[in-house]
Amino acid sequence: MTQAKITLREVTKETFRTIAKLSVADNQKNFVANNAFSMAEASFEDEAWYRAIYADDTPVGFAMLYEDFKKAEYGLWRFMIDQEHQGKGYGRAALTLIINRIKNHPKATKMDLHVVPENSDAIKLYTSMGFVDTGEVEWGESKYELVF
Repeated sequence: MTQAKITLREVTKETFRTIAKLSVADNQKNFVANNAFSMAEASFEDEAWYRAIYADDTPVGFAMLYEDFKKAEYGLWRFMIDQEHQGKGYGRAALTLIINRIKNHPKATKMDLHVVPENSDAIKLYTSMGFVDTGEVEWGESKYELVF
C-alpha cells in the first residue's frame, strides 16, 4: 500500500518535540500513552528501546520496545501512527521492521504485546502479522504473542 520508505530513527534533541506532538485520533487516546510520556518513561527503563517511525523524511509514528537480553524477553511496549498518517500501510511496514529487529536478538524465540480489547484496528493488524491472543489479561489489556 505504501510507496514511502519506512525507517525507525533515533529521537534526537532536534526531533524530540516533533515526535512528542504526534498523536492518535481522540477516539484512540485511551489505547496508547502519548509519546512524550513514553520517551520520559524510557529514560528510567534500562530495557526500553524507542524510535520514531518515518515515511521517507516525514515523522509518522513512534515505537518503544522492551528488550531484556539476559532473560531473552522481548516485546512491543508502545506503537502508534499519527492520526494524519493512519491507513497508509505505515504501521504494517514499521511493525515488520520491529519484528525483524527482535528476531535477530540473541535467543529470541518470541515477542509479545498488550492491547486494549476495544482497539479492534490494532488487533486486526497484529493478528494479520501472526500475533495470537494468549488469553491472558494484564493491566486491563489482552496479551498477544508472536512465536518465531
